[in-house]
Amino acid sequence: MSEKVGFIGLGIMGQGMARNLLKAGFDLTVWNRTVSKAQALVSEGAALAHNPADLSAHCDVIVICVSDTPDVEAVLLGEQGVIQGTRPGALVVDCSTISPIKTQVFARTLAEKGVHMLDAPVSGGSEGAANGTLAIMVGGAADQVQRAMPFLEAMGQTITHVGDNGSGQMVKLVNQILVVTGMLAVSEAFLFAQAGGLDLAKTLQAVEGGAAGSWTLSNRGPQIIHRDWRPGFMIDLQQKDVRLILEAADELSVPLFGISTAFHLYRTLQKRGLGAEGNHALIKALENLADIRVGSDEAAD
Repeated sequence: MSEKVGFIGLGIMGQGMARNLLKAGFDLTVWNRTVSKAQALVSEGAALAHNPADLSAHCDVIVICVSDTPDVEAVLLGEQGVIQGTRPGALVVDCSTISPIKTQVFARTLAEKGVHMLDAPVSGGSEGAANGTLAIMVGGAADQVQRAMPFLEAMGQTITHVGDNGSGQMVKLVNQILVVTGMLAVSEAFLFAQAGGLDLAKTLQAVEGGAAGSWTLSNRGPQIIHRDWRPGFMIDLQQKDVRLILEAADELSVPLFGISTAFHLYRTLQKRGLGAEGNHALIKALENLADIRVGSDEAAD
């Protein structure tokens, strides 16, 4: 008999990930702090839990996708947390992006109760979550990675076991360094192109198939051109990841100039109340400095 799976956290990423588990035929139970966000999945066949403890009492594998380290701690170890209802032998798969050090603490705490844990942060934006094409970087015991593989394969396309607990989170931070500095590069390039009077769509077409091509350029470039700031990943969440990177870099004594620059640019946008916009709105910070508007004049911000 296949294991029952629970999913905690139905935000921009979690909605698509949970739905793909349901589409794959798994017996799915869901919980979200804002209950209304669970209703669509319940109407599609998922069961609804009262709280994380209730969910874990009925599930063998518990997948978590929430915003930050304190949120994971609350749903895992709080008064109504997973640890209060889960049974020995259960498996927690945390797809959030959080502190690698706290991840190791959580894994040890769960292990004392006989519960296994994998840190399995994801990359690919809301598009990847919806399409089941996420990249998933997994830290934890190899036998538990194999156990989780059917669930991971329902949500992602590239699944890599990178090491012990905490390693998945470290690799995700590597991923975010590439994403954020790539977004900064795209923003600077489009600002430069706009200042030079170029046709942005033709410029994008000319460069994206060459050495400068990237997922960020191809997926977020058109949004910048059309001034479409709908989030695949919100600035507030991107900034949280940048903070995690800078904290880890400080511990490792590693200089990260691009990430530090992006942190301060994103902060100016948060001060303007733009934290819920997509991370590609980073270009607005550069527009403010240069007094240049990039993209279509017809499109509204």
